[in-house]
Amino acid sequence: MPDAMTIIAPTPAQPGLLDLLKEDLACVFQRDPAARSTLEVLTTYPGVHAILLHRVSHRLWRAGWRYPARFLSFLSRTLTNVDIHPGATIGHRFFIDHGACVVIGETAEVGDDVTLYHGVTLGGTSWNKGKRHPTLASGVVVGAGAKILGPIVIGERVRVGANSVVVKDVPADRTVVGVPGRIVDTRHARSEDGVDLNHNVLPDPVAKSIACLIERIETLEKELAELRHEAPPPDHSGQCQTCSAGDLCCEHESMH
Repeated sequence: MPDAMTIIAPTPAQPGLLDLLKEDLACVFQRDPAARSTLEVLTTYPGVHAILLHRVSHRLWRAGWRYPARFLSFLSRTLTNVDIHPGATIGHRFFIDHGACVVIGETAEVGDDVTLYHGVTLGGTSWNKGKRHPTLASGVVVGAGAKILGPIVIGERVRVGANSVVVKDVPADRTVVGVPGRIVDTRHARSEDGVDLNHNVLPDPVAKSIACLIERIETLEKELAELRHEAPPPDHSGQCQTCSAGDLCCEHESMH
């Protein structure tokens, strides 16, 4: 087709800075029941301060004003204790709950409706230039103290448990816990508003493994008793299979 006949699709217009700031502010009331008023959020939420200042510093960074962007980022970190590199790309309705000790590296990419709790690090694993920080798709929730390291991809609506260390890609709609992070839950139901904050509802892979071992041991004991023509071992069904804590176990009541 001749050049004169070529149709170039228009590039979608970027949202205005004010529109992004309004969305960031509104999402606080959806995800934090402690938020009472706009004035309170604007004046007392360091996570909100950090993202508002990052929106400005990121615009400066993309416009080529690198030092002013870095200096504004430094001032934001001093004020909020949240360190977001101005080169990091962050989507709509981003929320940092409690806003303390969060680090987001230069090449990190964060999708829409992402929630981070305090102590989260989106860090790199290389000193080389180029893509070295993680990419978080939309709807991801990262628990307190979790570390997501390297140029990996965290799929949509993934939940990362507190203090987990994730170093590998995670498919969408999964739950990751542990050090190093392990996928311990298959796809879970999506909430009506698309944001799942139930990051406390996490399976325990160690307890599950112990329960499986105990169940296997009991099966072997029964088979051995039959071969020896002995009385079968006592039946422990209905009792907690993961430990001997008894009434001290927080899950004891739910097991009976």
